[in-house]
Amino acid sequence: MTATRQQPTPLQLTLSLFAALTVTAAVPAIAQPADAAQTPATAEDSAPDSAASEMTAAPDAYTAIQQALMMAEPGAVIELGPGRYELTEGLSLNVDDVTIKGAGMDQTILSFRTQESGAEGLLVESSGVVLMDFAVEDAKGDAIKVIGADGISFIRVRTEWTNGPDPLNGAYGLYPVASKNVLIDGAIARGASDAGIYVGQSDNIVVRNSLAEYNVAGIEIENSYVADVYDNVAQHNTGGVLVFDLPNLPQQGGHSVRVFNNKIINNDTPNFAPAGNIVGGVPMGTGVMVMANSKVEVFDNEIANNVTAGVMIVAYPNEYEDENYYPYPEGIAVWDNTFTNNGTAPDNDIGDLIASISGTPVPDIVWDGNIPLWHYFTGIPENRGVYIGDNTGSDPETGQATFIDADVIGYFAWNWFHSPSRELPNHAGGVARLTGANVPMPDAAAASSEASQQ
Repeated sequence: MTATRQQPTPLQLTLSLFAALTVTAAVPAIAQPADAAQTPATAEDSAPDSAASEMTAAPDAYTAIQQALMMAEPGAVIELGPGRYELTEGLSLNVDDVTIKGAGMDQTILSFRTQESGAEGLLVESSGVVLMDFAVEDAKGDAIKVIGADGISFIRVRTEWTNGPDPLNGAYGLYPVASKNVLIDGAIARGASDAGIYVGQSDNIVVRNSLAEYNVAGIEIENSYVADVYDNVAQHNTGGVLVFDLPNLPQQGGHSVRVFNNKIINNDTPNFAPAGNIVGGVPMGTGVMVMANSKVEVFDNEIANNVTAGVMIVAYPNEYEDENYYPYPEGIAVWDNTFTNNGTAPDNDIGDLIASISGTPVPDIVWDGNIPLWHYFTGIPENRGVYIGDNTGSDPETGQATFIDADVIGYFAWNWFHSPSRELPNHAGGVARLTGANVPMPDAAAASSEASQQ
């Protein structure tokens, strides 16, 4: 007969972790040199004499935290107190309905700067998980990866590579993939060599109230269905917000994505993606890029100081062998945005191509004009075109946003008949408005938010 294991209480887990870990002061800023980073304090430095033995009882932070994750049962709350947790191995969780809660994203810091093993800082392979109020710094690979979850919430979580933009940084900060009911709220993501906040091959997604900066892609929604990206700031990335659909992935045909009420500004970081990454082709100074998705709405955003273009709508540009893949964007609507000072210094081959067609500054909104061959003969079906509503922008006469259908296919295939168009009336109308995603705030996070406001 096997004895029944009792679930540790949140208090027991908190006390056991406090007894195992050392504590330091607040996290250094992103610009601070690596050699200036603070080292873990000793027990004498960190705590009163009465607590010194507890604070140094088991300095192996990895063992203490991983044991707590393994011992957890559904419903457990694992609380990590304030401090810098120096970890040499990646952590993993595969138990459903667990909350990992810190004392704040600048108070509880999981540091992987000396990580020796593991492809991520934290790997989650379970559902109903809430991650809140802590930071993951300097992971060897991805900071936090979540696979196959039904219900995953990142609440006030920070991921950062503290040395700043570097191709040796991990690819992704927050990285839920093949999941559904995804909530990212109040997060900060810095320094990722692919995307700071990335949601891939997932369904029913909300990304809100978050800051993405100094990444290649600030926020990326890829091969996903039904996503809302709103009330975020995407700044100082290579590209601010990307909505992509790519071939050769288990889930494709990305659709029903809304990007609204965001500040997408000053995306001016040179592309530092490792060679071969699809985002390595994104020009510095891209505000929003929609590639090969359908049913995408971009509205009520502030889009400013992005040197290549404010919004780019493009087909997938590379060769592919996936017979089920559809490379063209369709049903794209852009309205009620404010564009300021975009397209002033287009970057890389893509920027040069656009500028050679449009001149500089590049128009606020750029569509490459690529459509399936048969649409040249049949016309674009209703609700499957590119629709441009009223946007405030750089046209000196009207104050409206400027636009170009660059007709890139014509530029290369029949240059003598190349016919780019700036005619906005050709793109009037719109698509049926999307209803958007609905991911409720988990109870643990809601209770924490209410307590902090009292």
